[in-house]
This record gives sequence, C-alpha cells and structure tokens, in this order.
Amino acid sequence: MTKVAIEIGGHAFEIEVNLNRRSGVELTVLVDGVEQRVVVPDLDKPLDQMEWIIVDGRPHEFVIDPELHWLRTRTGLHRLDLRDLEARVARPISRDGRVKSPIPGVIKRLFVSLGDRVEAGQPLLILEAMKMENEIQSPRTGTVARLNVSAGQNVALDEVLIEVV
Repeated sequence: MTKVAIEIGGHAFEIEVNLNRRSGVELTVLVDGVEQRVVVPDLDKPLDQMEWIIVDGRPHEFVIDPELHWLRTRTGLHRLDLRDLEARVARPISRDGRVKSPIPGVIKRLFVSLGDRVEAGQPLLILEAMKMENEIQSPRTGTVARLNVSAGQNVALDEVLIEVV
C-alpha cells in the first residue's frame, strides 16, 4: 500500500494505492477515503513518462514534472506538493533550533510554554493537516525561547512555530 498526501494547486488530498492488487493496467485508488477506478495505460513506465489516465471512465491527459514539482493539465499548470505518509525518516537536526511547519495546517494542541525546558525528541505540539494529526518534536535539548503559535491557529508551510535554544 502506498499512502501519500498531495496538494495540487492549493487543493489537498490523501491518496492510497495498492500496486500489488492491480488488474493489468487498472487500479483501485482511495482519494480522501472514496474509492476510484483508475486505468493507467502506461502503468509500468516512470511517472514522468505517463501521458494520460482514465478515472471512473473519464480520460485525463497530463504532463508531469520528473521532479514532481508541477503537473500540467487542460486547465493549466498546477504546483504539486507530495508527502509520503508511510515514510519513516528521521527529522534532520535543526542547527538553529527553529521548528518549522512541515505542512500547512492547524495547531491542535501545544505541549509546551515559553521558557519550558525540553529534550530532543520531546513532543512540542500537534499539527493537524488533511484530517491527520502530526506530532511535532523538539529538534534538540534546550529552552523554548520563542512560541509563535497558539491552539487553533492556522499555519503555512515552513512557518516558524517554535524556537528552542
């Protein structure tokens, strides 16, 4: 199963695909939990070499950037932001202690206050994005020197949320 969060031209979706359960060039895809039948004639080609798909009987032509930064359809050029929801990677250590939003969303809960002492890996807050809760952890041991957010606040991608010094 492959599960990704994708933002296309400002519209966010959660997509699940099981490539092991395909029937020839036909896939069952869940888009925000809704099942879609998708035919991908070039399914075995790299993504940037695909030219069209059929979604629930409707054909869609497209050109996709090999670096997955944009998608061109009949309606124009659309910026893409992709995030693998199944990837297990360590967050790189921040050299300056700034904790930035990894995705646009809403601050659901704060676990720290200004001046609190925190340990590396300690949960700082919960960021909700696309109906999923993401626990944001401290990049290092230190003190919360800046707290730029509060519960219920909307945040943008790469917005500085907290600074630990």
